[in-house]
Amino acid sequence: MDDALIIDAVRTPRGGGKWGKGSLSHLHPQHLGAAVLKAIQERNALDTREVNDVIFSTSAQRGRQAGDIGRMSALYAGYDPVVSGMTLDRFCGGGITSVALATAQIRSGMEEVVIAGGVEMMSYRDHLTALEVAGGVPRLGRDMGNPGLQAMHPQSNQGVCADAIAAMEGITREAVDALGLESQRRADAAIRAGRFDRSLVPVLNEDGSVALAQDEYPRPQTTAEALASLRPAFLAVADAPIGEGDETYRQAIQRKYPGLEWEAIHHAGNSSGVVDGAAALLLASPDAARRNGWTPRARVVATVNKGDCPTLMLNAPVPAARAVLAKAGLTADDIDVWEINEAFAVVAEKFMRDLALDRSKVNINGGSIALGHPIGATGSMLIGTALDELERSGGRYALITMCAAGGMAPAIIIERI
Repeated sequence: MDDALIIDAVRTPRGGGKWGKGSLSHLHPQHLGAAVLKAIQERNALDTREVNDVIFSTSAQRGRQAGDIGRMSALYAGYDPVVSGMTLDRFCGGGITSVALATAQIRSGMEEVVIAGGVEMMSYRDHLTALEVAGGVPRLGRDMGNPGLQAMHPQSNQGVCADAIAAMEGITREAVDALGLESQRRADAAIRAGRFDRSLVPVLNEDGSVALAQDEYPRPQTTAEALASLRPAFLAVADAPIGEGDETYRQAIQRKYPGLEWEAIHHAGNSSGVVDGAAALLLASPDAARRNGWTPRARVVATVNKGDCPTLMLNAPVPAARAVLAKAGLTADDIDVWEINEAFAVVAEKFMRDLALDRSKVNINGGSIALGHPIGATGSMLIGTALDELERSGGRYALITMCAAGGMAPAIIIERI
């Protein structure tokens, strides 16, 4: 089988994810998708007729984000209409899965040039939620309407799950706050050093003016004292009813894990930021790369998908990482750069503890606590960040993984060329 080569990786800056407040929130989601697709075309002198498919990830496929945003973004970017497109949903993990599917198509010989990525405008999700609340639809649990599934696999709120896992693992408020503070410190250092510059492309307004050129979410002024003063975000959520039923989010977990008690320790300063953003990677076969004069930057070594307990929801990255290492014939010691999405601080903290990792190799340039987590796009962003860091540091292998709702995690290993 042919290698799947990564030719280029780009992303937008992450804009604040509040409707009417973030610097990208006035734009259509297709506009963000088109921004990265245009950049891929221009940076690589790409004849878009060469592209066999565009595979995008978007989690909230409703309203403006519905209707196959991958195809529509390609059309809006000016790609030749012969270029097809699709859109997938693996919750938070979709941005890795889009790259994995592109890899499979190329390695199988079915396609030669594929663009993979994702887009998510959390500001638009915020807008939709406000409309739903105004229309009388309960905000909490509005998508948990299948009592049969809830009876089989009780599923809770992700933040409540993070707090419960912390109690099960003996991870303290001090530990998750320290991780949140370190994420801000590392992201600030990376921004100051220009480590994101190669992948970062500005988003322009319709009139050509700059909407956003730098990440908007980081808070480099964050202190340990400020984090310690924040009130836990999921205290009230834990004891709120799921949808219109009587069972609460806490009780859903306790039904699966009787007797488990926990305190709320996660808050805005140690949980992923709510942001808008998009990312795209250009992948090609060796023949297509030669034909187009492209110099590949990396190859995809292995990909996997793993499921874990849907009630705890956030614990699949560790088994996914172990599985992808085994598939690649590598060990943790072979990995130079680790990217584990900071959905909540406990996810990254548990990941590093379980795999006994050198923390200096994990989320080297900060993570989603500092930079933000545009759900469907984040996985593709992390792959690009890992590739940039491999090139900066001279490392060979990077492993990227993340938790996803439903208790899942995709994982991917790339090798710098």
